[in-house]
Amino acid sequence: MQLSVKHHAGPGPALVILHGLYGNQGNWAPQARQLAQDYNVYALDARNHGQSSWADTMTLADMAGDVVETMRSLGLSNAHLIGHSMGGKTAMLLALTQPALVRSLCVVDIAPVPYPDAGDTIIRALAELDLSALTSRADADAVLALRIPQKFVRDFLLTNLQRNDEGNWRWRFNIQALTSSFREVTNWPAGLGSYAGPALFIKGERSDYILPEHTDALQLHFPNGRLEVVAGTGHWVHSEKPEIVLRLVREFLRAA
Repeated sequence: MQLSVKHHAGPGPALVILHGLYGNQGNWAPQARQLAQDYNVYALDARNHGQSSWADTMTLADMAGDVVETMRSLGLSNAHLIGHSMGGKTAMLLALTQPALVRSLCVVDIAPVPYPDAGDTIIRALAELDLSALTSRADADAVLALRIPQKFVRDFLLTNLQRNDEGNWRWRFNIQALTSSFREVTNWPAGLGSYAGPALFIKGERSDYILPEHTDALQLHFPNGRLEVVAGTGHWVHSEKPEIVLRLVREFLRAA
């Protein structure tokens, strides 16, 4: 599948940005605009997200294949990759299976491991929200608050709530596919090798997506990787401390 692309034209080598679950390319717009001062930036919407097409399946292999197809359609023989969460897993899988396409890898708050205990509270809350009963986005926020107490998370999720041409509320992502594919997205395939290129992992200090017990997996798959921890942040590191993340990414790309 060829993905929807937001191109931020710049003078340097190609840089592809992949957002996380429930997101879209706009989540990285501030960083993309800044990075376009030095790189030719392409921010992609994953399948079933943003402006990209919808599909019934949504495995990590599907999404990595989408990135490859999109890069080929853009004439990119290789690129630096940045990925957050689901996008980070997609980027890691691409680096491990087609390393010639990846000049360097920056992964934000996710590890190359399965997450069997990943809670499905958010996806269930979104899937079970009765959109036909809503009169405003505030109604949706009030209902979701019963199951998702973090206001920051609800605000992020509700950026995907839109009205269609008939004036009815709809999700911008494919909630049915996200629900049925949730365990696929939180899994990680076995038997993968290693990526010898430069890799940076950025962890939110308060997030539990990269833990000490993931060190072996990180070193096995990414022997030239290093880890940076951003203080005072959770899983959405780039939204909570955008300037720090931008600085870390820039320093890494210059060295890479």
